Amino acid sequence: MMSPKSPPIKRALISVSDKLGLADFARGLAAAGIEIFSTGGTRRHLESEGIAVRDVADYTGFPEILDGRVKTLHPKIYGGVLCRFDRQDDMDVLATHGIQTFELVVVNLYPFQATIARPGVTREEAIEQIDIGGPTLVRAAAKNHAFVTIATCLQQYAAILEQINSSGATTPELRRQLATEAFAHTAAYDQAIAGYLAEKPDAPDFPETLHLQLSRHAVLRYGENPHQRAALYGFAEASSASLATARQLHGKELSYNNLLDLDSALALARTLPGAAVSVIKHNNPCGAGTDRQLAEALRKALAGDPLSAFGSVLGFNQPVDRASAEVLCEPGLFIEAIVAPRFEEQAVRLLTERPKWKANVRLIEVGALDDKPADWEYRYLDGGMLVQDRDTQADPRDAWHVASEAQPTDEQLADLRFAWAVVRHVKSNAIVLAKLHTLLGTGAGQMSRVDSVEIAIKKAGPRAAGSVLASDAFFPFPDSIHAAAEAGVEAIIQPGGSRKDPEVIAACNEHGLSMILTGRRHFKH
Repeated sequence: MMSPKSPPIKRALISVSDKLGLADFARGLAAAGIEIFSTGGTRRHLESEGIAVRDVADYTGFPEILDGRVKTLHPKIYGGVLCRFDRQDDMDVLATHGIQTFELVVVNLYPFQATIARPGVTREEAIEQIDIGGPTLVRAAAKNHAFVTIATCLQQYAAILEQINSSGATTPELRRQLATEAFAHTAAYDQAIAGYLAEKPDAPDFPETLHLQLSRHAVLRYGENPHQRAALYGFAEASSASLATARQLHGKELSYNNLLDLDSALALARTLPGAAVSVIKHNNPCGAGTDRQLAEALRKALAGDPLSAFGSVLGFNQPVDRASAEVLCEPGLFIEAIVAPRFEEQAVRLLTERPKWKANVRLIEVGALDDKPADWEYRYLDGGMLVQDRDTQADPRDAWHVASEAQPTDEQLADLRFAWAVVRHVKSNAIVLAKLHTLLGTGAGQMSRVDSVEIAIKKAGPRAAGSVLASDAFFPFPDSIHAAAEAGVEAIIQPGGSRKDPEVIAACNEHGLSMILTGRRHFKH
């Protein structure tokens, strides 16, 4: 005997905006003997497919009004959705008022998010895509999931139909799962509306309430350390070129630390001009290079700090080609993961067959880098969150000026621009040395700037001679300038703004170094 908490499905109420896959689903319901009730456009769509449908307006005795704003908002609908099948008093009320039960509700909502994403959409157009009856039906059916099945998307149709064909009903477990998904669906929908209405054109302030919608993409093996659990979530509005929406072509599962490093590798590579490759280790660049040919940019990037490049992750701003894959297959190299817009077929074959580490290397494809990253970035604090503009804006070149007596050569100026692009991706205090569009040495995350300078010089070694230096913030003392000059650095770029600027500039003049002040710092904490 059927449990009272799994009543046979006799009637379905269907009212959807997205009709993909609906006809096949409704045809399966009809074949199972289920009577279908529907509204307006959904009814006409099903009838055009030869499926028998009962008009909701005929059932309620009340027509759709206000250009369709009011369709299903009627006691004969909600009584049939919200009644408790194991309560005789509920069933008596339905009998008294001639209300029929609905054991299945199929609803998806007006495309509000897609509407507001369209360029040039008006406020009035957006408002008309705020669904009222749909969310109300979804919430009513989901509330009564002890008895009623709620479907809100195409992906749920098959499981529902399978159980109906098997037993004439759905299981309590499935109904609870669908109800959970339904409430998440309406919550995300309401968040999108609230966020849109909170937007004020040209307003400089952040919204008073921040609505964030994320969905889980993966449960990871562990977090930063094996004893920590971790998962990957993605924003609904995430750029198509992001780790949250990437496609893994090869290799074992990505770890928490892999994802952090790959995100940094992609962020650096996509900001560099021409063909560019970044090398990231422990979330800091240890190599970067640009060139007209991607394979040469890769060689430059790997040569920056070969020791640190072992076991690193790489970021490419162009599709990985066969020539680049050949470089990666050279002896003595081990790479954990590679992120790129795309991998050519020959490159995938080489990278997964030839190197000794072929079985484990992760190849991550993110798609074209045309879309810029999201405007805001978020940092979690215990009990709250920091939100700021992402540091991707181009520095105003008219604010740059040469503060030293020596002027940079054209070649030095090109390297200074390259170094300045790289240094904003290094943890503060940040120093980078570069030459011929190649990162030679990085000093990252030190408590004093001169320590970062000394580390970068040590990393570069003899190659520091003739290089340029970039600093993410001002020099508080001239000691860093003396150290750089002694190592052979010939040009420096930094924001300026220190009280000691005159002494720092004087040190440059003493050693014949050229120095550009940009007027903008690039801390990264």
